[in-house]
Amino acid sequence: MIPDLSVVWVIGLVLLLAWLLKRLLIVPLTQVMEQRERAIGSARELAESAATRAAEATAEFETKTAAARAEIYQQMDESRRELLNRRAEILDETRRDAESNLADATERLKQQTVDARAQLERDAEALGTTAAERVLGRKISSN
Repeated sequence: MIPDLSVVWVIGLVLLLAWLLKRLLIVPLTQVMEQRERAIGSARELAESAATRAAEATAEFETKTAAARAEIYQQMDESRRELLNRRAEILDETRRDAESNLADATERLKQQTVDARAQLERDAEALGTTAAERVLGRKISSN
């Protein structure tokens, strides 16, 4: 049995179709898939390097932020200490002024008391003399 010529044609056409499919469909499709895989790999590498740079930048930002916070807290502490020292100075100065004013007022009050007592003694003596003169009906001489 010799194969029929149509079988040879079918085999030839199947081989031609396989070659055409490989050439026109499979090879370009494989190339596109390989290009996509390379692009995906490249994108992954870029994403990983960007993530690494972002992590480094975040760490640097946090370090600088912590340093800035520490500096601000230090400045605040210094300002607070300066203000507390100034407050203590003002309180001391005010206390000294108050004590000085109190001492002056006390001294003036003592002097006014002495003056008032002397005036009261003079007034009492004059009133006593006047009362005695009225009772006695004559002028009293003072010794």
